[in-house]
Amino acid sequence: MFQESQAAVDELDTGHMIPGEVSVTVEEPESHVLVNIPVGETSHVALDREVVVPIRANEEICETKAILDTAVHEDVHMESSLVDGMHESHEHPLGVATSLGDQFTATNVHRPDLDQEKQNMEKNEMLEGLVTRRPVIDEAATGIRDGCNHNGSSCVTVTVIFSTLVAISGAYAFGNAVGYSSPAKSGVMEDLGLSLAEYAVFSSILTVGGMLGAACSGKMADLLGRRGAMRISEVFCITGWLAIVFAKDALWLDLGRLLVGCGSGVLCYVIPLYVSEIATKNVRGAFALLFSVMLCCGKAVMFVVGSLINWRNSALIGVIPCVLQLIGVFFIPESPRWLAKANETKEFESTLRRLRGEKADISQEATDIRLYTEYMKQISDGGLLNLFQKRYANPLIVGVGLMVFQQIGGLNGFSYYTSFIFESAGFPSKVGSIVVAVLQILMAILGVLFIDNSGRRPLLLMSAGGTCLGCVITGLSFFLQDFHASKDLTATLVIIGVLVFLLSFDLGMGGIPWIIVSEIFPINIKGSGGSLVNLINWASSWVVSYTFTFLFEWNSAGTFFIFAFIGGVGIMFIGKLVPETKGRTLEELQTCQ
Repeated sequence: MFQESQAAVDELDTGHMIPGEVSVTVEEPESHVLVNIPVGETSHVALDREVVVPIRANEEICETKAILDTAVHEDVHMESSLVDGMHESHEHPLGVATSLGDQFTATNVHRPDLDQEKQNMEKNEMLEGLVTRRPVIDEAATGIRDGCNHNGSSCVTVTVIFSTLVAISGAYAFGNAVGYSSPAKSGVMEDLGLSLAEYAVFSSILTVGGMLGAACSGKMADLLGRRGAMRISEVFCITGWLAIVFAKDALWLDLGRLLVGCGSGVLCYVIPLYVSEIATKNVRGAFALLFSVMLCCGKAVMFVVGSLINWRNSALIGVIPCVLQLIGVFFIPESPRWLAKANETKEFESTLRRLRGEKADISQEATDIRLYTEYMKQISDGGLLNLFQKRYANPLIVGVGLMVFQQIGGLNGFSYYTSFIFESAGFPSKVGSIVVAVLQILMAILGVLFIDNSGRRPLLLMSAGGTCLGCVITGLSFFLQDFHASKDLTATLVIIGVLVFLLSFDLGMGGIPWIIVSEIFPINIKGSGGSLVNLINWASSWVVSYTFTFLFEWNSAGTFFIFAFIGGVGIMFIGKLVPETKGRTLEELQTCQ
C-alpha cells in the first residue's frame, strides 16, 4: 500500500501563491530534507510554511516520502505545477479520502524554529473554540447529577454557596446605608440641632463617598484581590458607622457617612464580580442577582427598625453585617480567575477544585481560564488609555450605557423621595414606604428565580418597560392633580406608579447591569473598566438625587414624563446592543467581545 519515492527539486518559482504555502515541482531522485507527504487535498497544519508538493503518482501510492531541497526552508512562495497520474480514490491511514494526481501536502515537516509558533497557533485555535463552543443551558444535556455534572462545569458546592453568602452580606450592609437616612431624619436633627440643609448634606454625602470608592474599586480589586478589596471596604464601612454612632456634631456625622459611602462604592463593584467569577455558568446569574435581593432586604430592615429605635442604635445595627463579612472573608477562597492572572498556579488549581468539589473534573475549565488569561496578558497591560481601544468599544458602550440608564431613569427620585411623593399625592407615606420595601424584596427574589432560565436580556427588557410605564402612571397622576382631579384618583395612581416602577426595577434593572458588567469586560481591563462604569453609575446617581427636587418644583408631571422618555431610550439600547450572557463561561463571553 505504500511505496517510497524519491524526488529532487526541479524548479523554484516565486509566484503569487496563498501566503503560508510553498509548492515545488519534483521529478528526479536526489538529496536533502525528508518529509512525509500524504496524498490528496491540502491539509492545513500549524506551520508558517506548508510544503505543498505535486508529484508523479505511482501505482498504489497513498503516502510518499520525498527528499526535498533545503530551499524549502526559505521564506519564499513557489508556484506549483499539476502532474498527470492516476485519479483513483484511496483511503488515507488517518481516514482522509485522497485522490492520486492531486496536490500532496506535507504533514510532518520537522522545523524546530517553528515549535513556538506552532504552540501559539494551537493556543489561538483553542481560544477560537471558546467563542464557537455552543452554550449548554439544559440540565439534561449537561448530565447534572446532584448539583454537579461530570466535568465540574455545573457544580454548586457548599463552598460556592457559603462564599456567595459571605460576599452578598456586603450588599445587605449597603442596603442598611441607603435605608438609614429617611427614618433617622427627625432624631438626628433634634439631637444634634441640624438644619434641613445640614441634614441634606449628610444624606447626600453617601453618594459622594460612593464616587470616591468607585474610582478606585477596579484597581483595588486587581491589586489586592477580590477578598482584599472586600476587607478594605468593610473597614471603611465599620469606621464610618462608628463615627455616626459617637457623633457629637455635623462634621463627624458627615465624615462617617462619607466613609460608609467609600466602602459601599467598592462593594457595589467587587461583590457581583467575585460571585460571577466563582459560580458556574448555569447558576452565575442567580447567585450574582442575590446582591439585589440582599440590598432590598437591607433597605427594608433598616427602614422598619429605624422607625422604631434611636438613630444611634440604628447606626450600631448597621455595623453588624459589616463585621460579619469582614470575619467571613477570611474563610472563603479567592477568585480562581484573579489567581490565574496573578500567576498563582498552585493556589489557582487548589482553589478551583475546592469550589467545584474534590471529585469534579476541572481540567477543561482550568485550561480555558489559563489559556484565556495568558492570551489577554499578551494584548495590553489594561491601563486606562488602553480601555478606549477599538477592540474594547463594545463592552465599554454596553457597560456605561447600562449604568447610565439604571440611574437616570429616575431611580433615586423614587427611592430617596418615596415619602415625599406619597405625601404630595395625599397618600400615607409611612404605610406606602413599608409596603414598597416588602414588595421589592419579593420582586428581587422573583428575578433570581428566572434569570438563568429566561436570560438577562428578556428580564432587562421587561424591567425597563415596567419602569417606563411606572413613570408614565406617576406623571399622569400629578398631571391630573394639576387639573384638580379627585384626590382619591390621584393618590391611587401615585401608589400604582411608584409600585410599578420600583418593583419592575428590582426585577432586572436593579441587579442585572452589575452582573453583565462583571461578565463582559476582559480580564486585562476589568480593573480600569470596572472603575469607570462604577464611577459613572455613582455620578449618575448623584445627578438624579441633586436635581430631582428642582425638577419636581418646576413641573411635577413633566419630571416623570422626562424619566419615562429616558426609559424608552433605554429599552431601545438594551434591545439593540446588550448581549445575552446566560449559559456561557466568562472566557467564552469575553473572547467574543
